[in-house]
Amino acid sequence: MKKSGIYTKTGDKGTTSLVGGKRVIKAHVRLDAYGTTDELNSFVGFLTEKIEDEHDLKILSFIQHKLFTVGSYLATETEAMPPKAASIITDKDIATLENEMDRMDSELPQLRQFVLPGGSESAARAHICRTVCRRAERCVYKVKEEYPVDDLVLMFINRLSDYFFLLARKESNKKGNEIFWNQALI
Repeated sequence: MKKSGIYTKTGDKGTTSLVGGKRVIKAHVRLDAYGTTDELNSFVGFLTEKIEDEHDLKILSFIQHKLFTVGSYLATETEAMPPKAASIITDKDIATLENEMDRMDSELPQLRQFVLPGGSESAARAHICRTVCRRAERCVYKVKEEYPVDDLVLMFINRLSDYFFLLARKESNKKGNEIFWNQALI
């Protein structure tokens, strides 16, 4: 039988290679950052299965491609082999997210209370993306404490969690099911 090639056995002792060849432990901050970014990308795929708006699906596809690029960037030994800036995140990418947030926010009722995750299945999935994105952001900041990280990558991840919050609000408002925190219930 032909060997699949998917497994290498090189990580069996708790290490793996960064792009550039340096071996690091599997608990390394870079692995946590790009693993969480990959997890976020998987949840974005999960979210797309419940989004009906074609424009939102195009933006989510754009986000998935950018997250893949960010994950590759975080897996790279940037101190030894700096990637080309144009291949990571650009000002235009951040502007795309900001424009989408401005568009959605202008169509939503003014926010006067804290929002609880939920309201519809698509909104709940967007909230999961938001919270995983916040964790990814914290992981990337841990990488930045020790290694170079492009500021635009950090800005993109920060904007992205806000984008998911607004998308969740949009999705729950489509059905009139936005859920607000009620202090009287505690």
